[in-house]
Amino acid sequence: MAELNPYTFIVYVRDAQASAMFYGDLLGKTPVFDSPRFIAFELSPGVQLAVWSGSDVYGSTLPSESALPRTSEFCLSLGSAAEIDARFVDWRDRGIQVVEEPYDDVFGRTFVVADPDGNLIRVAPVD
Repeated sequence: MAELNPYTFIVYVRDAQASAMFYGDLLGKTPVFDSPRFIAFELSPGVQLAVWSGSDVYGSTLPSESALPRTSEFCLSLGSAAEIDARFVDWRDRGIQVVEEPYDDVFGRTFVVADPDGNLIRVAPVD
């Protein structure tokens, strides 16, 4: 019997293949499912992150690039402020778009970057 992955978080993108390369490199993961427009990564048992460029059956299901603001974030939790700062330097040096540089918030050290489509990625401490 195949292992179930009951939770999948979907990030809408223009180019699923290019976005999968971005997220695979960013997270150090390889896809567990790969199709032309939908690619999924296992983050932990039962939890996946997928990139989807929409369906071409009835035309694109995605809004135009600027039609909707980005109102959610994918969050990567790390163990310490030093790890968070080191990850920021690594990603910044790789040319990833910085939205918010590291700062201390009520829950600890955090920063925000964006993927090539403007989807937000926060790095914060483990709860």
